[in-house]
Amino acid sequence: MTDIELVEHAPHTIHDLPAALGRALAASRIVDAAPDPYRPGGWRLRAGSKVGAVVVRAPGEESLTLRITPKVPIARLFFLLGYALDPRIHREGVVEVAAHTELIPFLAQTYERAQERALRQGVLQGYRPTEEASPVLRGRLRETDQVRRHHGRLFPLEVAYDEYTIDIPENRLLRAATERLLSLPRVPSGVRQALRHQRARLVDAEPLVRGAMPPPWRPSRLNLRYQPALRLAETILRGGSPEHLPGDIAVDGFLLDMNKLFEDFVCVALREALSVYGGRCALQAKGVHLDTARAIRMRPDLLRYGDDGRPLTVADAKYKAQKPDGFPDADLYQMLAYCTALGLPEGHLIYARGGALCASHRVRNAGIVVHQHVLDLEGKPAELLAAVRELARLMAGGTRVDAPYDHFRPHATR
Repeated sequence: MTDIELVEHAPHTIHDLPAALGRALAASRIVDAAPDPYRPGGWRLRAGSKVGAVVVRAPGEESLTLRITPKVPIARLFFLLGYALDPRIHREGVVEVAAHTELIPFLAQTYERAQERALRQGVLQGYRPTEEASPVLRGRLRETDQVRRHHGRLFPLEVAYDEYTIDIPENRLLRAATERLLSLPRVPSGVRQALRHQRARLVDAEPLVRGAMPPPWRPSRLNLRYQPALRLAETILRGGSPEHLPGDIAVDGFLLDMNKLFEDFVCVALREALSVYGGRCALQAKGVHLDTARAIRMRPDLLRYGDDGRPLTVADAKYKAQKPDGFPDADLYQMLAYCTALGLPEGHLIYARGGALCASHRVRNAGIVVHQHVLDLEGKPAELLAAVRELARLMAGGTRVDAPYDHFRPHATR
């Protein structure tokens, strides 16, 4: 098995690969892959914003394990992930720091600990609607099905009832995530053994079909102890779907998109910080259109409304500045469109450090100001949240002032 390690957004490196595996990587778009013109059998590989590990298998070829390491420390990545899933995870210390430098070992250990806490008081049970043919009456008789299926015979009876069982969405979700982790490479042996033990406790929960959507569940007082593990389980299943490419080539593993992770963290953290200023925040706001005919839809990452329903603040989170060919300042154009359509005098772009510079841009003949902010992901969680709170204060106040944090350097207006 070939083992290749790349670093997120690092320069390309050249690796010798069979043509089938090289083409599979190129088709999967997990990384940028192209044949090297100067080295026969060589492929230029460059990782983008996806981090994690995948296994690529082609018939008759050696399998390939590809590991993509994030630039931010693993512990910081899990803080971002945990806070985006539920701010209480950070406050209650559910996501713990472990001595791992790779994503999958850290993920497996964190999930195993969260699931162990969830099951510590026993496996959760609940009522599940059940319909079946029964020799005795249980619950209520489904009269229409009884007549249609049995044509006047008395038995069996088509009945419907609520069964008290562990085969509920919460347990199905935990079992599916456990089995997903057990199929991944580089899960530590001790964690793997603990996951097998926990899977045995959930054996009566129906397994999910690979590729199927996770079962929906609702947070409640009854499943409160399950909730941290359930949110991590959803992340594991979203990032671990297998892909089948042309030619019976399979790509299987776990990947996180740093673009989406940073966006989710910034929006949730800003929503929490802005709550003290009143109004309400909509994430991925709907019902926003560029034109009067409402044909061109827009989805700002965060839109804050006043108590009267009037838009007050708009913000977009960008892990890296978008600079496509011909449009080097695409992010600024996008924010200008948001502000124009919403009738706002200013908008905010929030980047991870290294992707852009702090600045304020006043648009000619429009009076709209687009602010660019930078958050330092290398800082400690408390410092990062303090920076977000300071950003929320600036956004809610409508005026820019120098902040005592290095995350917000003095802004140049141009």
